[in-house]
Amino acid sequence: MSTFAIGDRDFLLDGRPHRIISGAMHYFRIHPGDWADRIRKARLMGLNTIETYVAWNAHEPVEGQWSEKDGLDLGRFLDLIAAEGLHAIVRPGPYICAEWHNGGLPTWLTATPGIRLRQTDASYQAALETYLRRVYRIVAPRQIDRGGNVVLVQIENEYGAYGSDKDYLAELVRVTRDAGITVPLTTVDQPEPDMLEAGSLPGIHLTGSFGSRAGERLATLRQHQPTGPLMCSEFWDGWFDWWGSTHHTTDAGAAAAELDDLLAAGASVNIYMFHGGTNFGTTNGANDKGRYLPIVTSYDYDAPLDEAGDPTAKFHAFREVIAKYADVPDDVPPSATPRPEFSVALTPRRTSDAGVQRSLPGRVTFEDAAHTGTLLRYDVALPDGFAGGVLAIGEVRDQAWVSVDGIRIGSLSRTRHEHALRLPRGSALSILVEEQGRVNYAERLGEVKGLIGPVTVDGRDLAGWRTTPVLLEDTSAAPELSVAEGAFDLETATDLYLDTTGWGKGYVFVGDFLLGRYWSNGPQQTLYVPAPVTRAGRNTLTVVELEQPLAETARFVPRPLLGPLEE
Repeated sequence: MSTFAIGDRDFLLDGRPHRIISGAMHYFRIHPGDWADRIRKARLMGLNTIETYVAWNAHEPVEGQWSEKDGLDLGRFLDLIAAEGLHAIVRPGPYICAEWHNGGLPTWLTATPGIRLRQTDASYQAALETYLRRVYRIVAPRQIDRGGNVVLVQIENEYGAYGSDKDYLAELVRVTRDAGITVPLTTVDQPEPDMLEAGSLPGIHLTGSFGSRAGERLATLRQHQPTGPLMCSEFWDGWFDWWGSTHHTTDAGAAAAELDDLLAAGASVNIYMFHGGTNFGTTNGANDKGRYLPIVTSYDYDAPLDEAGDPTAKFHAFREVIAKYADVPDDVPPSATPRPEFSVALTPRRTSDAGVQRSLPGRVTFEDAAHTGTLLRYDVALPDGFAGGVLAIGEVRDQAWVSVDGIRIGSLSRTRHEHALRLPRGSALSILVEEQGRVNYAERLGEVKGLIGPVTVDGRDLAGWRTTPVLLEDTSAAPELSVAEGAFDLETATDLYLDTTGWGKGYVFVGDFLLGRYWSNGPQQTLYVPAPVTRAGRNTLTVVELEQPLAETARFVPRPLLGPLEE
């Protein structure tokens, strides 16, 4: 058993000063078959700690259906960290941001009528207490003072940027302590006086989140945390990408110099990210600060380990800096090798409208339909003798493809602020809506999805709507989708990069594993396929395309294509 505490100026490990040199990895963004590899490489860079968020909506997408299986086995992830001789920091939120779907909050929770998020509210607090106690049943026996490796637990996440409800924060602390968490508790906020004040509580250790100007930011943090160790618990070493932008990078040398400044000042650090991983499936978040911008599938983050777990120039630059302040292992992970390059023939899969009987009466939202997928189809009859007119929708969340009598006639995009479209003559209107990623930050957190507000033709409401949830695994409810399949053989399970250049917009499965979304507007042009998803022998590939006819061939390429680098 060991002890971990906060001293007058330092963290204290068994009573001796200790500096945390940590890196962020999110177990839910990494295939569990790769956890041990990524953790080992963290140690080889010189880290002594791994930090992870916990994503509530990954564990409980449907109320009451909690899962800790496979890629959600937080206990196993923490045990693998311990097996590598590293400590762990756990940040359970319940709000995590992280460019993750809905900021980590389940949609069934945020859809609760009248609920007030991230503040004193009976409905919200009852649900989050149940959630936290489930997480702490995993974390508590793995604390360092019980023979485990967890040294810190964070309360909320950058709360000062959102609210200032001290009673709410105090209730989180009460639940945390009552659930058996005895290690030191922290908060994190950007080093702005107002945020540090609003997001903190007496007796809970403040930390900062920033990526530059360490001296200035640490000085501000010290004004609000007069004693104890200084810590940047989110040292931003890269950035995330959103569809329609460019691939964001930071110079490895410049980032290493910033890390050097931070460590030279005596601070502890958690590098965000050490390894970003992937927004597998449809787990990407979105930002909306006046314009809705969904996050791409890759969460490469320009981190020291890239999306496939290969060391980058930043890995080696950071390792050299860390070696000035701590012991670093002699071993260095091997450089990346090109992945296999080959093509796969794609064959269209016939679909039918057999799934339409699952439709619901009325024009309802994703939340009303309790649909955790990303596609809803709305159908309604047009007035008798309809000779054409203007379709107007209050708000599309987030993209809609409009068809009349089964013929697609156009689309409406939230990103492009589009609300109206001229319809031709016809008798039946169908609108396929895609939820492209739920906002993970600020006041639009928890917003509903679907067709919002009035939907009219020439100013008149339409009656008799039906709403049909569409499952990517069974697209029979949306026969207008293009679905194609292919097969390929491998000598052994291996990482791959699927090239989506020239495709439109859609989703890809390898076997029954949903890799994520692709979209022609970039910057991401390849989808990463983790080796554990593949197998020796026959593998299958399924492509679901939303916008255009599918190509006849899929190509796997040696290296990722994340688009042109930002200047």
